[in-house]
Amino acid sequence: MTADTSDHTDTKKDGGDVTSSELLTIHSARALAGRRVVFAGHGLPTLATSLAQRTVAPEIEIVYESGVTGARPPDLPRTISDSVLVPGAASVIPMTHLFNYVLQGQRIDVGFLGAAQVDRYGSLNSTLIGDDWEHPDSRLPGSGGAIEAMAGAAEIFLVMRRHTPRTFVETLDFVTSPSPHRAVQSEVGTMPAGAGVTHVITDLGIMTRFAQDEELTLTAVHPGVDPAEVVRQTGWDLQVATDLETTQAPTPEELAVLRDDLDPTRIYLR
Repeated sequence: MTADTSDHTDTKKDGGDVTSSELLTIHSARALAGRRVVFAGHGLPTLATSLAQRTVAPEIEIVYESGVTGARPPDLPRTISDSVLVPGAASVIPMTHLFNYVLQGQRIDVGFLGAAQVDRYGSLNSTLIGDDWEHPDSRLPGSGGAIEAMAGAAEIFLVMRRHTPRTFVETLDFVTSPSPHRAVQSEVGTMPAGAGVTHVITDLGIMTRFAQDEELTLTAVHPGVDPAEVVRQTGWDLQVATDLETTQAPTPEELAVLRDDLDPTRIYLR
């Protein structure tokens, strides 16, 4: 889930406009190169994993919260429970089995999620916006499988449609999925088994973190983006890598697969 789902035009490529959704999806798919088992959340994570399966990670095994594992759908699923996920899948299991044996069993390499808010250590909020539980500014769908993915996956990739101080915050309005850093601080419950959020792909650039006490660091910006603007659009004092990189623009081949093969009717690209 993301707080702002509107789209805008970012970049020119071969005479055409590359939208923010296309940019995010392509960089998200690239990040999955070399990964094997991916738990795909709804929205852009679903689109990105499908693109990765057709480009940089053809052997990737996609797992969905609905209980489908090893999915190889012939067409783009409209939801995480779309019947198109079933043909060619390795198995379809009850959700209780998925949560108990797959997610909690630490069989997921990457949990690919969205969120409404994220803090500097990678804790996520997908529950509500505002400081009044009974009367929030916005009430969101909630965790779904996100908290289980945070707890059991080896690492979490996060895609955020908008990089603003409202989405990258010093203090979450609600902690839906606590990072390993926050879980250790709380000293209660079961500690997450994995590294938590290691990659965040936004419309401005890419942030990474790996160690439990490490903050998210800006490690790449998209072409034409000023790193100082990314810092201004972050709700905490964002660290910038000394070896900051500039991302590679989407290729015509990636755009063709995304636009013409995967999502020609703009289910997710809009």
